[in-house]
Amino acid sequence: MTRVLLPATLSELWEALAACPGAPLLAGGTDLLVRLRARRQRPETLVGLERLAELRTIRRQGRSLRIGALASHAMIARHPLVLRHAPVLARAVSEVGGPAIRNMGTLGGNLCTASPAGDSLPALAVLEARVELLSAGGTRLLPLSGFLLGPGRTALAPGEIVGAVRVPLAADFQVQHFEKVGRRAALAIAVVSLAVLARLEKGVVAEARLAVGSAAPTVLRCPEAEELLRGRRLTLSILERAARAVRAAVRPIDDARASAEYRRQVAGNLLLRLADL
Repeated sequence: MTRVLLPATLSELWEALAACPGAPLLAGGTDLLVRLRARRQRPETLVGLERLAELRTIRRQGRSLRIGALASHAMIARHPLVLRHAPVLARAVSEVGGPAIRNMGTLGGNLCTASPAGDSLPALAVLEARVELLSAGGTRLLPLSGFLLGPGRTALAPGEIVGAVRVPLAADFQVQHFEKVGRRAALAIAVVSLAVLARLEKGVVAEARLAVGSAAPTVLRCPEAEELLRGRRLTLSILERAARAVRAAVRPIDDARASAEYRRQVAGNLLLRLADL
């Protein structure tokens, strides 16, 4: 039978991790419990994080939001600070699974699963979020691109946890858009997803950020398409040019949910939606 440890403080957590190196961490459990039920993992010990209330808070910290790793998708989606300063993230996490999964699943869990289809990841990429890693030895910060190494792979070192995500305030980006395409209307894993931030000055794009999910080993920024949009209005013709750059940048695969060619085409098509905003 699997033993479950429930530390109530970070000090107790570091003791538990030192005593049980390699023990899986349990946050919301929406991914881990599936693997346990399928017997793909049979650990002797689990370390539950649910009592670490300090990892569940969302607060403003200077020019950033600090979103605790245990904040649920539902909490993030409705939090007034997120809605005001990073609505693209609120939109993205509102697309995660169904209500039960959004209430259980956590932002830290979505990061550590490191799925190319993770719904929060394109939004965090365009927000240029940093991942706060905690250990008994202290704290370190990594850009999202430095944390996500590939499907199911992260830069977490032994004895480290994701403590929070630091999201720079983005209220001055008037265009904040997230959309995903799946094989059904709800409870769908993304076939392709796209997050967009655009800051406009007199109707002209002063800065654009684009990130595509589920079309490469990790979430993918598209600097060539971003540069095409800069200094221009979001007309259909310029969006079509940027869409071609997105299709050239992505590196999709064939799998049971979609072909690589379909993903490539849709990744560009999603950008064309901006013409209707």
